[in-house]
Amino acid sequence: MAYELTGKVKLIQEPKTFESGFTKREMVVTVEDGKYPQEINLEFVQDKVALLDSISEGMEVTVSFDIRGREYNGRYFNNLQGWKIVIPENNAAAPAADEYFATASAPGPEFEDDDIPF
Repeated sequence: MAYELTGKVKLIQEPKTFESGFTKREMVVTVEDGKYPQEINLEFVQDKVALLDSISEGMEVTVSFDIRGREYNGRYFNNLQGWKIVIPENNAAAPAADEYFATASAPGPEFEDDDIPF
């Protein structure tokens, strides 16, 4: 079953790779919940670790996740496993699309008009 939360990224940890080859990376998102904000820890595993590469602390995000549970030595644990991150368009911490395309499409100093093959 899929769940979703929206909040501000508080912390992004470095990826951890274990001897088995399993990789995970965790992120903490602060969610406003009435009088007391909640700091929610989400983990991203294997190929989903790369989703955090374009995210930075302070950004507003919406994360889709699943709840995973397991038993270990008679104790039970739950994890929130993220699989999708959406950055809202009105996010002040993210560069605007116009800014990105303006800088990405502008030729750098190493290109002259004569160097273009067409």
